[in-house]
Amino acid sequence: MSSKRMTKQRKTVLEKLKNTRSHPTASELYWEVRKEIPQVSLGTIYRNLNVLTELGEIQEININNKVKRYDGNPEKHYHFFCQDCGRVYDLDGDYQKDLDKKFEKNNQHKITHHFLDFYGTCRNCLKDS
Repeated sequence: MSSKRMTKQRKTVLEKLKNTRSHPTASELYWEVRKEIPQVSLGTIYRNLNVLTELGEIQEININNKVKRYDGNPEKHYHFFCQDCGRVYDLDGDYQKDLDKKFEKNNQHKITHHFLDFYGTCRNCLKDS
Protein backbone atom coordinates (compact mmCIF):
# COMPACT_ATOMS: atom_id res chain seq x y z
CA MET A 1 0.00 0.00 0.00
CA SER A 2 2.19 2.86 -1.24
CA SER A 3 4.42 4.83 1.13
CA LYS A 4 1.47 6.14 3.16
CA ARG A 5 1.54 4.77 6.69
CA MET A 6 -1.48 2.70 7.76
CA THR A 7 -2.52 4.59 10.88
CA LYS A 8 -5.07 3.24 13.33
CA GLN A 9 -7.62 5.76 12.06
CA ARG A 10 -7.00 4.89 8.40
CA LYS A 11 -7.19 1.18 9.13
CA THR A 12 -10.47 1.62 11.00
CA VAL A 13 -11.99 3.73 8.20
CA LEU A 14 -10.96 1.11 5.63
CA GLU A 15 -12.32 -1.77 7.73
CA LYS A 16 -15.66 0.00 8.23
CA LEU A 17 -15.99 0.55 4.49
CA LYS A 18 -14.95 -3.00 3.59
CA ASN A 19 -17.55 -4.39 6.01
CA THR A 20 -20.57 -2.47 4.76
CA ARG A 21 -22.52 -2.31 1.53
CA SER A 22 -24.34 0.89 2.51
CA HIS A 23 -21.99 3.36 0.78
CA PRO A 24 -21.86 5.79 3.72
CA THR A 25 -21.19 9.52 3.65
CA ALA A 26 -18.14 10.87 5.52
CA SER A 27 -20.44 11.96 8.34
CA GLU A 28 -22.06 8.53 8.65
CA LEU A 29 -18.62 6.94 8.65
CA TYR A 30 -17.45 9.41 11.30
CA TRP A 31 -20.14 8.20 13.73
CA GLU A 32 -19.22 4.56 13.06
CA VAL A 33 -15.48 5.15 13.59
CA ARG A 34 -16.18 7.12 16.79
CA LYS A 35 -17.56 3.91 18.33
CA GLU A 36 -13.99 2.54 18.24
CA ILE A 37 -11.97 5.77 18.36
CA PRO A 38 -14.05 8.31 20.34
CA GLN A 39 -11.53 11.15 19.92
CA VAL A 40 -11.41 10.98 16.09
CA SER A 41 -12.34 14.19 14.28
CA LEU A 42 -14.43 14.61 11.16
CA GLY A 43 -11.38 16.24 9.52
CA THR A 44 -9.38 13.06 10.15
CA ILE A 45 -12.13 11.02 8.48
CA TYR A 46 -12.07 13.28 5.40
CA ARG A 47 -8.26 13.19 5.17
CA ASN A 48 -8.21 9.40 5.40
CA LEU A 49 -11.00 9.03 2.85
CA ASN A 50 -9.00 11.22 0.44
CA VAL A 51 -5.82 9.16 0.97
CA LEU A 52 -7.63 5.83 0.61
CA THR A 53 -9.30 7.08 -2.58
CA GLU A 54 -5.96 8.27 -4.02
CA LEU A 55 -4.40 4.89 -3.19
CA GLY A 56 -7.22 3.06 -4.99
CA GLU A 57 -8.31 1.24 -1.83
CA ILE A 58 -11.85 2.68 -1.96
CA GLN A 59 -14.13 4.51 -4.39
CA GLU A 60 -15.66 7.94 -3.97
CA ILE A 61 -19.17 8.06 -5.39
CA ASN A 62 -20.38 11.54 -6.28
CA ILE A 63 -24.17 11.73 -6.52
CA ASN A 64 -25.36 14.59 -8.73
CA ASN A 65 -22.32 16.64 -7.62
CA LYS A 66 -24.03 17.08 -4.23
CA VAL A 67 -23.45 14.11 -1.97
CA LYS A 68 -20.25 12.11 -1.75
CA ARG A 69 -20.49 8.52 -0.58
CA TYR A 70 -17.74 5.96 -0.21
CA ASP A 71 -17.50 2.37 -1.37
CA GLY A 72 -15.11 -0.17 0.14
CA ASN A 73 -15.07 -2.09 -3.13
CA PRO A 74 -12.43 -0.48 -5.38
CA GLU A 75 -13.19 -2.78 -8.33
CA LYS A 76 -15.03 -1.24 -11.28
CA HIS A 77 -18.77 -1.83 -10.93
CA TYR A 78 -22.08 -0.07 -11.34
CA HIS A 79 -24.35 1.60 -8.81
CA PHE A 80 -28.09 2.17 -8.51
CA PHE A 81 -29.38 5.32 -6.80
CA CYS A 82 -32.91 5.12 -5.39
CA GLN A 83 -34.58 8.48 -5.92
CA ASP A 84 -37.19 7.71 -3.25
CA CYS A 85 -35.20 6.56 -0.20
CA GLY A 86 -31.73 7.84 -1.20
CA ARG A 87 -29.96 4.50 -0.79
CA VAL A 88 -27.10 3.49 -3.06
CA TYR A 89 -26.74 -0.13 -4.13
CA ASP A 90 -24.15 -2.10 -6.07
CA LEU A 91 -25.68 -3.62 -9.18
CA ASP A 92 -24.98 -7.23 -10.03
CA GLY A 93 -23.40 -7.68 -13.43
CA ASP A 94 -20.04 -7.36 -15.09
CA TYR A 95 -18.31 -4.07 -15.79
CA GLN A 96 -18.64 -3.53 -19.54
CA LYS A 97 -15.09 -2.98 -20.77
CA ASP A 98 -16.33 -3.16 -24.36
CA LEU A 99 -18.02 0.25 -23.86
CA ASP A 100 -14.58 1.80 -23.38
CA LYS A 101 -13.33 0.25 -26.62
CA LYS A 102 -16.47 1.20 -28.56
CA PHE A 103 -16.37 4.86 -27.57
CA GLU A 104 -12.59 4.98 -27.87
CA LYS A 105 -12.81 3.79 -31.47
CA ASN A 106 -15.78 6.04 -32.37
CA ASN A 107 -14.25 9.18 -30.87
CA GLN A 108 -10.49 8.59 -31.27
CA HIS A 109 -9.72 8.98 -27.56
CA LYS A 110 -7.82 6.76 -25.14
CA ILE A 111 -10.43 5.71 -22.56
CA THR A 112 -9.21 4.13 -19.32
CA HIS A 113 -12.59 3.61 -17.60
CA HIS A 114 -16.13 4.91 -17.33
CA PHE A 115 -18.84 5.54 -14.77
CA LEU A 116 -22.39 4.56 -15.53
CA ASP A 117 -25.01 5.30 -12.90
CA PHE A 118 -28.57 4.03 -12.77
CA TYR A 119 -31.39 5.97 -11.10
CA GLY A 120 -34.92 4.93 -10.22
CA THR A 121 -36.95 3.32 -7.44
CA CYS A 122 -35.48 0.40 -5.51
CA ARG A 123 -37.38 -2.84 -4.87
CA ASN A 124 -37.97 -1.92 -1.19
CA CYS A 125 -39.63 1.37 -2.11
CA LEU A 126 -41.66 -0.33 -4.86
CA LYS A 127 -42.85 -2.91 -2.31
CA ASP A 128 -43.88 -0.16 0.14
CA SER A 129 -45.93 1.81 -2.40
